[in-house]
Amino acid sequence: MESGKTIKVFLVDDDTLFLKSLEIQFKKLGGFEVSTFESGSLCIANLNQNPDVIILDYHLDSIDKEAMNGIETLDKIKEIQPKLPVVMLSSQDKIEVAINCMHHHAHDYITKSETSFIRIQKNIDRIFSYQKIEKQLNWYMDRM
Repeated sequence: MESGKTIKVFLVDDDTLFLKSLEIQFKKLGGFEVSTFESGSLCIANLNQNPDVIILDYHLDSIDKEAMNGIETLDKIKEIQPKLPVVMLSSQDKIEVAINCMHHHAHDYITKSETSFIRIQKNIDRIFSYQKIEKQLNWYMDRM
């Protein structure tokens, strides 16, 4: 992460307790502007706020069984902002779920557990480190 830069994170999960827990942990850490959404449609409706990264639940169906699930939400996000990194979360520890997320262009897949926040934080650090390297590489390539 660039020092001094606030990172805008969207947290999208229909599990209110888990969502609030992540929000509190991000706010304690500092350097993050956090917006929370309990549905994919609310997240998509707010994409004009230009988040830097989205943490998205895989299921998203406990509140409204007709709501978009995480994969449908991911697809819609990628239609609107193809380069926006989206990290998928799920309580399912199945390789098929992770592969499905990656096929739909998720940046990564994290299984919900007591260490989720640490893994999310490391993932965000990697995203911004990679983006910094990519900018530097593009700068050098433009001068050749």
